[in-house]
Amino acid sequence: MLAEIRIDSLGVISEASAQFHEGLTVLTGETGAGKTMVVTSLHLLSGARADAGRVRLGASRAVVEGRFVTDVSPATEREIVRILESSGAERDEDGSIIAVRTVGSDGRSRAHLGGRSVPAGVLSEFTDPLLTVHGQNDQLRLLRPDQQRNALDRFGDKTIGSLLTRYRKHRREWLDARSELIERTSKARELAQEADQLTFALNEIDGVAPEPGEDASIVAEVRRLSDLDSLRSAAEEAHAALAGSDDLSSGEVRVSPALDLMSEARARIESVTDTDLDGLAARLADAIAVVTDVAGDLNSYLAGLPADPGALDSLLSRQSELKTLTRKYAADVDGVLEWAETARARLSKLDVSSDALGLLSKQVEETAALTADAAAKLSAARVKAASKLSKSVSAELAGLAMGRAGLEVSVRQQVAGAQDSAPLNVGGVELHAGSGGVDEVEFRLSAHSGAPSLPISKSASGGELSRVMLALEVVLAGSDTGATMVFDEVDAGVGGRAAVEIGRRLAKLARTHQVIVVTHLPQVAAFADTHLVVDKVDDEGGVVSSGVRTLSDSERVVELARMLAGLDDTETGRAHAEELLEIASAARVTD
Repeated sequence: MLAEIRIDSLGVISEASAQFHEGLTVLTGETGAGKTMVVTSLHLLSGARADAGRVRLGASRAVVEGRFVTDVSPATEREIVRILESSGAERDEDGSIIAVRTVGSDGRSRAHLGGRSVPAGVLSEFTDPLLTVHGQNDQLRLLRPDQQRNALDRFGDKTIGSLLTRYRKHRREWLDARSELIERTSKARELAQEADQLTFALNEIDGVAPEPGEDASIVAEVRRLSDLDSLRSAAEEAHAALAGSDDLSSGEVRVSPALDLMSEARARIESVTDTDLDGLAARLADAIAVVTDVAGDLNSYLAGLPADPGALDSLLSRQSELKTLTRKYAADVDGVLEWAETARARLSKLDVSSDALGLLSKQVEETAALTADAAAKLSAARVKAASKLSKSVSAELAGLAMGRAGLEVSVRQQVAGAQDSAPLNVGGVELHAGSGGVDEVEFRLSAHSGAPSLPISKSASGGELSRVMLALEVVLAGSDTGATMVFDEVDAGVGGRAAVEIGRRLAKLARTHQVIVVTHLPQVAAFADTHLVVDKVDDEGGVVSSGVRTLSDSERVVELARMLAGLDDTETGRAHAEELLEIASAARVTD
């Protein structure tokens, strides 16, 4: 849930902070005081698009900081842990998580989560299971068919969720196979030519059979063989200086002066007795051993030098073969090998023989059948869930002073149109197979049990639409706990008994969720567990500033009296406010 929020320089709010608790929290205040800015701040924490126009006049930036406590289901907790770990974010000392959104007057936006800078999308991903904000225009989104279908799927998630996942998996496989078949069939000639070109290129590469890094190693070896004479001469002379060599012209063996003199020096030292000289003799023995080892290594080096005079020509020839490949396919041999691997993968998809097309056509038929079966089961589950959702929401609407009005959730399969590029045959009917299934979902409202049902876009007033949305949220809330739900004037366009019933339903919803409501109706505010007010102050320069504070019981009576047509300064108004609080308290007990 949302434990605390701090706002700096957002709209009319210069600086404000508020603590939130479990249950129902209402936020009230005079028109223009800045109640909507509180909702705007929560939208920003949800990753919504930043608007530089919201930055307070004269300020360089607006800052919103929210502290969240993750008292959620194990599955949601695991998802939150994943997000925190992937972004390097950390919890605070008390286990809470701090989210921050900054909006500059130049329009630039920054987001932070758990002390780490993150994209706004990560902030949205984090707050999505924790915070749901219903603004004043969210009722309009309820008119969209996709939102109505999403609401139905959310209601029946235990059965619909897995079926929708299965449908999307098979649909993706079917569309991929179908697209490949169409491409191979319609472009058979072009694909055959491409296959011939790839086959020729791969045969050429396989004929040369390059090894990884071979071009670089050949360059080093060619450089070495080009200096072969000088390398051999230097090594032979060094070896002769250390270990001697055969003089082929004289037939005599020349002994190394270095080893001879070192051996003679050691013999002379060892011929006498003196403790100081004994140490020098040992050091000479070590030096002789080192020189002997070096001489042996030089001998091995000479033995390893190529004796074949044609070795350099062979390397140059091999280098020429490799260059032929690197001129055509890549900058180096490793690139050529990578190109060949990609070409083989592409070549495997270019088979346009009748056997290959037959196998692919069979795959299309099989995946289409699986998709159709998944679509039919998904439709059946939606129809079943729609009946339950209709009854549940209609019951809630009856309690929201809408008489005998009822909501009908209609599920119809969407027939494919003439322009549908990929129709799906389900039960002998060609249907439009969208990513969400083959169904159209429509919410229809009837004024009473005998009245015809009409789409809510045509039959519901603004106040009725608000109550339909609230009824949906109460029904959809179910047993899921821990999330924070924010409503910005969900009671717009209603009053009297309907307002009282809205307050009751919000209080009911607050049993399983933290609920924050911006309201202008005292009937709704009376049901709050916590009452916050946004105060507006005009300074001498005519600049408006607002702050948020929590009301005490006595202050709450005054605020409710003000909301009752501005009767805060009258005994009658306060008496009415106290009576309203008593009615709300009694209603909550009976619920």
